[in-house]
Amino acid sequence: MTGAGMVAAGHPITAEAGARVLREGGNAVDAAIAAVLVSWMAEPLLTGPGAGGYLLVAGAGEEPTLLDFFVAAPGEGAPQGRRGELLPIDVSFGDAVQVFNVGAASCGAYGVPAGLAEASRRWGTVALGELAEPAAALARAGIELNDRQAYVFEILEGILLSTPEAGALFAPQGRALRAGERFRNPELAGTIERLGADGAEPFYRGDIAAAVCEWLEPRGGTLTRADLAGYAAIARDPVRAAYRGRQVLTNPPPSAGGILLALAMAELDERSAGVPPVTRIVEVMETVQARRTPEFTACLADPGFLERFLAANLGSTTHVSVLDRDGRACSVTCTNGEGSGIVVPGTGIHVNNIMGEEDLSPLGFFQAPPGRRMPSMMAPTVVLDAHGDVELVVGSAGSNRIRSAILQTIVGVVDRGLRAEAAVRAPRVHFEAGLVYAEPGVDLDALREAGRTIAPFRELNLFFGGVQAVERDPATGELSGGGDPRRGGVAVAA
Repeated sequence: MTGAGMVAAGHPITAEAGARVLREGGNAVDAAIAAVLVSWMAEPLLTGPGAGGYLLVAGAGEEPTLLDFFVAAPGEGAPQGRRGELLPIDVSFGDAVQVFNVGAASCGAYGVPAGLAEASRRWGTVALGELAEPAAALARAGIELNDRQAYVFEILEGILLSTPEAGALFAPQGRALRAGERFRNPELAGTIERLGADGAEPFYRGDIAAAVCEWLEPRGGTLTRADLAGYAAIARDPVRAAYRGRQVLTNPPPSAGGILLALAMAELDERSAGVPPVTRIVEVMETVQARRTPEFTACLADPGFLERFLAANLGSTTHVSVLDRDGRACSVTCTNGEGSGIVVPGTGIHVNNIMGEEDLSPLGFFQAPPGRRMPSMMAPTVVLDAHGDVELVVGSAGSNRIRSAILQTIVGVVDRGLRAEAAVRAPRVHFEAGLVYAEPGVDLDALREAGRTIAPFRELNLFFGGVQAVERDPATGELSGGGDPRRGGVAVAA
């Protein structure tokens, strides 16, 4: 493989931060950590230290490992009846409207600080403090919002104005910051430096944990010191699915997205040879969506569920994808949900609203016991070729659209022979609740002839996810990358 590697991420500054680490000799995990830290400023409404996520490492002789640091349900030791109300906010994507619930009651136990510290300990070759320095400097200096991030600020304005603290940070003039205006978060700089110097300890058993819980409690939050003290990143074996002679590695239970993606890949592999038409892709989406029953969701955390499920059925988020010079892949997805609107003074932390995400609570809100990981749709994914080498590193943002976005990107690369950028930019569909959401360029006539009800979009839209992908040509070793234009993503060679 030529060069030092490649990084695809949701913002040019995020991708460049990771690529710089690769150029200076760091590996894929070092680069991913640096990129994630910078994304807290470059993509501030999608991620941050109050978020959760997953990180997948494979290739270059590494044992494939999925590090789970997603948000856990809160409430350990919390008094009964103390929880506040969720605050519903309508968010318009232009051609679709989705309701998100915010407020202190929506905040779960965050995992990103624990995940980054554990990833650095397991696989890192560059000190965490060194990786944190550029992100801390950026938090102090600020960053001009580009058009894509300004759009995210615009559509989430209702959340940003829901509390005085969020308004002061994200909407200092009484409205959301706009393109070209500078976003600063100097308190976050200190928080980033604490992570670099002290690791995750302050966030879970120290002063930062205390500050978060003490701010949430009188506002109706149920996140407790016990929730955070008992939190840890968990290493898991990835789900593995065969597709066109390749092996797809992705996120296992108790996450929901990876197992549904694995099922979709296997279904598509079995049902069609060659390039699958859009009608077949939608059929598979419908089949897989039907498997997401109440029983599926309720059993995700049960021991042995993955094996039983596959045996029976196989017959705001941001993502960073990295491939280094040795062929080591790191695929990491993090999300703050849409953010709770709760910013903790002195820390710069905007806490997640995962407990208010309807997509993650199909059985109803607040059903999970304290400590249980919420059933995310996030699915950092690696595709290995027939020789076991990394061919594609991919992941996406986009709530329920994550698995459909990743599925179509893999189809683009493997079946259509597209390079990563073309596969990421290709128009997408998504099936949900009897509707086929479709971007321009999709064969709508074929879908109509198949009896589908279509909800057309007028242009590519972040509703359909934010895929970031790096692909290695198995014949030449040449790398190509695709950053999703729907979310301002880019790929940067190291």
